[in-house]
Amino acid sequence: MASTNNVTELIIVGLFQDPEVQRGCFVVFLLVYLATMVGNGLIVLTVNVSKSLRSPMYFFLSYLSLVEITYSSTVVPKFMTDLLAKIKTISLEGCVAQIFFFHFFGVTEIFLLTVMAYDRYVAICKPLHYTTIMSRSVCHLLVAGSWLGGFFHSMVQIIITLQLSFCGPNVIDHYFCDLHPLFKLSCTDTSVEGVIVLANSGLFSIFSFLLLVSSYIVILYNLRNHSAEGRRKALSTCASHITVVLLFFGPAIFLYMRPPSTFTEDKLVAVFYTVVTPMLNPIIYTLRNAEVKNAMRKLWGKRMNSGRD
Repeated sequence: MASTNNVTELIIVGLFQDPEVQRGCFVVFLLVYLATMVGNGLIVLTVNVSKSLRSPMYFFLSYLSLVEITYSSTVVPKFMTDLLAKIKTISLEGCVAQIFFFHFFGVTEIFLLTVMAYDRYVAICKPLHYTTIMSRSVCHLLVAGSWLGGFFHSMVQIIITLQLSFCGPNVIDHYFCDLHPLFKLSCTDTSVEGVIVLANSGLFSIFSFLLLVSSYIVILYNLRNHSAEGRRKALSTCASHITVVLLFFGPAIFLYMRPPSTFTEDKLVAVFYTVVTPMLNPIIYTLRNAEVKNAMRKLWGKRMNSGRD
């Protein structure tokens, strides 16, 4: 660590203190995590195997599902093991690593959601130029740019973390490592760092959210020129995207647009976007998308037939 620290290990308060409640939560969160892995993994597999899902929209969807798997895995496995532990600890280096990957995958998801909105905009507003604009090479560049954007954002968060000094309390009032609870443990003034986090996370989330909402308003406005069937299909796809955007951005804006001093109800909000939302995304996308459902049925049917042989 760059700063002088007397603290090498952090004690995590966790979500609940009652052992019985913790054991019950372990079972619930284990089932949710398994559903997240299976649901998102099935989307990645289906898109990569099925020949009917070769459009850019499904290409981006497969990467979004991959990010959901990695994003959830930065927090949930450690969180679940802590539910069964009497004393919940994490090394300072492990805490920094968790912050890096949590923000890396989280912001990569924001960029991917923005890319998916752009893809729908081109498909609906510029249909004759869609295949030219959204070529395979452009799609790969957009995905690579999303990962790169997440990396640079996360590096800023880590640089901030490395400037903090910890010389006293080592109890982190959360169930995973993030910047706001770490600020409360620092023995130096963190007002400047708080402003940087507000700009890097809070304002970035607000700007991205407003950009996404604006793009979908433009898309919906342009749908008036389409046929009834075209409007129905486009609205179904956009509804899934908008639902995911609201589920992701709502909690993120709530947490990062507020000062780090008000921090009591944040843990329950954080559970929603670290544990629940990654599980809901594959459900939202598959329930409203006939092509994905049909491709999954074909894939499952092939597996069943090969198993009988």
